Amino acid sequence: MALTGGDVLLEKKGPIAYLTLSHGRYTVVTWEMRQLVADRFADIDADPDIRVVVVRSDGEHFTSGGDIAGFMEVDPIDFTDLGHNVTAPARSTKPVIAAIDGYCFGVGCEMALSCDIRLGTPRTQFALPEMNLGMIPGSGGTQRLSRLIGLSRAKFHIMTATRIPAQQALDWGILAEVHDDRAALDAAADALAAKMAGFSPIAQRTAKEVLDKGIDGPLYTGIDLERKAYAMLRSTHDFAEGVAAFGEKRKPEFTGR
Repeated sequence: MALTGGDVLLEKKGPIAYLTLSHGRYTVVTWEMRQLVADRFADIDADPDIRVVVVRSDGEHFTSGGDIAGFMEVDPIDFTDLGHNVTAPARSTKPVIAAIDGYCFGVGCEMALSCDIRLGTPRTQFALPEMNLGMIPGSGGTQRLSRLIGLSRAKFHIMTATRIPAQQALDWGILAEVHDDRAALDAAADALAAKMAGFSPIAQRTAKEVLDKGIDGPLYTGIDLERKAYAMLRSTHDFAEGVAAFGEKRKPEFTGR
């Protein structure tokens, strides 16, 4: 039986959901925790009052990775859907912010890459170190990292298990922002989530879908997807409200319709 323990805590504060990885100082992600990520996101996506999600950790590090020893006790057939559970942020209809302090390794890195926006601190380090184990990333790491930083860089970091420090991650676009310390990181994540929660939920959801699906296709396929999504949003209540609020010089009240 794989290592058990740990939790993925879900807390709702107004329109913001906080998903906290919890398993000691290094936040080792167990087999159970992987499935809990998917379960929590299922609850989040079913709640119309939640508009934004923040993923974080209560350990000293975001996560040092998965339960390596426990993997040897998992039946190979159970690896068929490996990566589907921890990459639930990518499939969520809500925008997802990852607040990352310290190590972000292995499965934790893959989870973070499946989030929409990543914030860090000078302590933040990314790594896909599976090569040290005679293995490769199995939860989307090879594909998401190469799309984000380019094939050549991804090959180097995956095939040599070399860490990516915070400044480099910022320069390459893995991180959107770097904040001074954990307290500043948490405050920045709160502020960003509050800002995003004030936008139209349907516009946020549509932007995420167009960006994610368009990037994997030819340019003009993406442009066509964007144009049709734009036309769809033109008929929404939120667009009418945004235009009215702009003309009346007031803050819009978006409802997601």
